Amino acid sequence: MKAFIAVLLLLMSGASWAQKGQFISVAEYQSRFFANDAPWQTLWVDKTLRAEIEAILGRRFSTLRLRYWGDKQRTGWVLEEIGKELPITVGVVVEAGKIFDLSILEYRESRGGEVRYPFFTRQFQQVALAQQSQPQLDKSIDGITGATLSVRALKKIATLALFLHQRTPFYQPINNSP
Repeated sequence: MKAFIAVLLLLMSGASWAQKGQFISVAEYQSRFFANDAPWQTLWVDKTLRAEIEAILGRRFSTLRLRYWGDKQRTGWVLEEIGKELPITVGVVVEAGKIFDLSILEYRESRGGEVRYPFFTRQFQQVALAQQSQPQLDKSIDGITGATLSVRALKKIATLALFLHQRTPFYQPINNSP
């Protein structure tokens, strides 16, 4: 009986550790979407930009600069946001003002790791910012039971990447006039 309980506890603890992990390196992510020699670009965070970022994230933001890749109308961002207690590292590629790819690079929480799978991350493809006074996504993202905080974190990261893309020289506004 003791052996059964020990095995059961071992299996249960393994399930929570299976959620955690580094799934792709930053260099690998870059090579998927940009030329290997694509240099890092820098977006300096001034007082106004900081206030806008803090409004999106709903928390204090103390970083002085954000690094990204850029080419033509495409930017790539590696951003972090807290899930429940630990940061989630996410790669986001924005092209022509819409999300081209969103991938979980590293997940550190013991629960909610389902957000890294394509069935969830595919929802972000072709999402843009809604034409609102406060930046928000133009499409609804379905949640995952038990991963509510991780889903919220990814929505914030997606919104932030789209917002930051608009502050780069790689952004070209969509012209809807005839």
